[in-house]
Amino acid sequence: MKKIVAENRRIANIHTAEFVPFLSEGKEDGAVLQLNSAKPLGVGFYVYKMAPGTKTIAHKHKGAEEFLIIKGDLTDHDGVNYGPGDLVWLRDGTEHYSYTENGCLIAVHAEALENPLDA
Repeated sequence: MKKIVAENRRIANIHTAEFVPFLSEGKEDGAVLQLNSAKPLGVGFYVYKMAPGTKTIAHKHKGAEEFLIIKGDLTDHDGVNYGPGDLVWLRDGTEHYSYTENGCLIAVHAEALENPLDA
């Protein structure tokens, strides 16, 4: 096999890399580290960081979403709590919002951009 050329590989450390703000309906509800720039921010695989006290906007998934809690806490609108090591799958069409009391770091795979719901 040939050596992988530099333009075919991207590497970032989740502890030291710069995350970019993640905006939903103009509201910042976290920051994202995503290496695949061929997809819109928040689609495909990315690492999502939420500050303590952050609540995401209510939204409906267009495609399934899977996430792994790396550290911290996350609670869905229906009271289900997630913590480090929890691997979660949400079906296409699922509606929810999430809240973190102490902040969290999550590895996410989303098939498509979400649709914000009316408040």
